Amino acid sequence: MKLSVSLVSFNEEANIRRTLEAVRDIADEIVIVDSFSTDNTVAIAGEFGAKVTSRAWPGYHEQKNVCLELCSGEWVLCLDCDEVVSPELLAAVKRVLDVPVTEASPGAAGYTVNRRTHYLGRLLRHAWQPDRKLRLVRRNADARWDGGDPHPFLAVDGTVAALEGDLIHYSFKNFDAHMNQTRILARQMAENLYAKGKKSGAWALLLKPPFLFLKRYFFQGAILDGVPGLIAALSSAAYVYMKYAYLWELRAKDTKKA
Repeated sequence: MKLSVSLVSFNEEANIRRTLEAVRDIADEIVIVDSFSTDNTVAIAGEFGAKVTSRAWPGYHEQKNVCLELCSGEWVLCLDCDEVVSPELLAAVKRVLDVPVTEASPGAAGYTVNRRTHYLGRLLRHAWQPDRKLRLVRRNADARWDGGDPHPFLAVDGTVAALEGDLIHYSFKNFDAHMNQTRILARQMAENLYAKGKKSGAWALLLKPPFLFLKRYFFQGAILDGVPGLIAALSSAAYVYMKYAYLWELRAKDTKKA
């Protein structure tokens, strides 16, 4: 078996068909770990012959590793349910699969892909760039998800190369959904920083959000993406602001207890 496609899901009926359609002709197996979806996610996955395992949600890091361990392909393409492989990226993945891996010529242990976000009706060309992610890995190169929630990252032992083509991220259906998710992620990250003993104060709240906005909007070119680019840059600043505000609140509660 050459290629496994790995996904974790929960109530992704609005996205998952588009994701699976893009890889159905290249995947030898599709492995999904679902957190007891209450919509048609599992039924749609079944239309594509996916192997679905239902499991309670323990966090991104653990769930993604469980899914990776269930894959049996020589290569594993790790996707989110709101990501779609572009035709150019699909062709690049095919080229990798066509090259035999031997002890004399092991090749790369993994490949990064460039992720572009479709946001507020537009494919962003500059905002949230660069955004290269390791997503195609050889299973026998100790492929695993490292780091903590909510942002684990894929890792392998060995050389990592880059693939041509884009992974299109259909991020949020509207601005309200974006802000709700931003608040949740900011809270989770603040809790992680709090557990590590990190602190927050006035300088972090005053300086870090505007600095990130300037970086995203001007230096990374979000200004060229029009109003969606402006909103994307402002949302990045808002995420940082909320993260450090939540962290300050957690530390303040400790002070009151003392």
